[in-house]
This record gives sequence, structure tokens and C-alpha cells, in this order.
Amino acid sequence: MSRVVSLLLGAALLCGHGALCRRVVSGQKVCFADFKHPCYKMAYFHELSSRVSFQEARLACESEGGVLLSLENEAEQKLIESMLQNLTKPGTGISDGDFWIGLWRNGEGQTSGACPDLYQWSDGSSSQYRNWYTDEPSCGSEKCVVMYHQPTANPGLGGPYLYQWNDDRCNMKHNYICKYEPEINPTAPIEKTYFTNQPGDTHQNVVVTEAGIIPNLIYVVIPTIPLLLLILVAFGTCCFQMLHKSKGRTKTSPHQSTLWISKSTRKESGMEV
Repeated sequence: MSRVVSLLLGAALLCGHGALCRRVVSGQKVCFADFKHPCYKMAYFHELSSRVSFQEARLACESEGGVLLSLENEAEQKLIESMLQNLTKPGTGISDGDFWIGLWRNGEGQTSGACPDLYQWSDGSSSQYRNWYTDEPSCGSEKCVVMYHQPTANPGLGGPYLYQWNDDRCNMKHNYICKYEPEINPTAPIEKTYFTNQPGDTHQNVVVTEAGIIPNLIYVVIPTIPLLLLILVAFGTCCFQMLHKSKGRTKTSPHQSTLWISKSTRKESGMEV
């Protein structure tokens, strides 16, 4: 249940200039109203134990018909930053936690100057856009890439640990961002629009849909099935024992006395007048 709550918490109001406040919720798909741009989903988990490895994040996105985020250019990078800023506004309960993106390196222990050129996008994108933090990638055993999101951390040599990229071990546990093909008919929008900070588009409409939350609930519910079965078995056992005891009370014990009191008046000898 706590995992469900962690998915539903973290809603942030999106307030553009002169616009009504809108909301984006972790685990929900965000689509553009013009149906030309990709859709995205920010999967943030407040509990560290609920976060996932690179491969788990990749499979989670693909199971919903998407891919782990690839970034084509700086404009798309800025758009994702804007979404994360609105998702993680103060008061939402969302704090530090990096996000997996779909960049990774297939190889063992490269530390040469050619290492940065070995990174590729898991969805097959040929994009050469990169946004590495200072002195990254460090290569070695770190082959999968996260987008930094540590707003409470002290700035490093490259500035705040926010939105720039860092290579990490692929088995580390992080949040993740999925990317989907544009939806022609977004389903059940819960909010009409919000305004992004994408360069050149000062009033770009976005539709927030619930298309991505049901698959997440599946991931949340499945691990709880053993506990639910245990509770069900315990409840069934208690009910059976109570029913068995109830039936036992209605039966006459073989050692129970069969004496009874007659309703008729019994005349005792010597008592007649």
C-alpha cells in the first residue's frame, strides 16, 4: 500500500504566466496536445527500496509500449528539466533521487579517452546530444547513465547536481523516465494543459493522461500477493475453527448426562391425604 501512496504522492502544480495551475503526477503519462511530440512519464519512488536498476527501468518502459528516455537535443533536455521542476516543487514530498535515462555503454572497464564515444541509446536513437556533468563519464564499471536530481546536495565543481548526466553502475537503484510515441487520442485527461519552458514555444499545450498509472499499479500489487494470500489463509483458518467449535456445542457429548425433568406431577408414596 505504501508503494501505491508513493506513486500517487508527488503531484506538483504547474503554473505558467497568466495560466491556471495544472498538475503532473508521478507515474502518469504526459502528452502534448498537438499529438506531434513524444509523451513522457516520470516514475519517482519516495522509498529507496522501491527504486529499480537500469534493466528493470528499461523493461518497465517497454512493457507499456515505451522506451527508456533518449534525448535528441537541448530543447528536449530543457523540456524534461521543466517537467521535473514542476514535479518536484517544494511541498510535494519529492526530494533527492536520480533518474535513469536510456544511455548506456556496452563493454567492460574502458577508461581510455574514447570511452565517452562508446555510449549509445537503448532505443536505437542516433542522437549525439550529451549533457555530462563535469569530469563525467568516469567509465570503468559505471556503464549506465542517470540524470542527476539531488536538489539538497551541496554543489560540486560542475555546479548543482541537477539535470546533468552521470554514469553509474547498472545495478544501482534509481527512478526513471519513459518516452512514448505521440498519442493520437490521449485517454481520460485529468487536466487540460500546462505551459512548458521549451525554447521557442512559450505557450505549448500539454495533456496529462492516466495511461501510465495502471501498469505501475500492477508492479505494486504483484509483490504484495504472497502477503495477501497469507492473510487470506489465516482468515479462512480462523473462520473454520470458529465454525467447527460452534457445531460442537450443538451436539450431545457421549459423556453428557441424559437425565431429564418430567413435566407431569409425580405422586410420591405416603404423601396422599
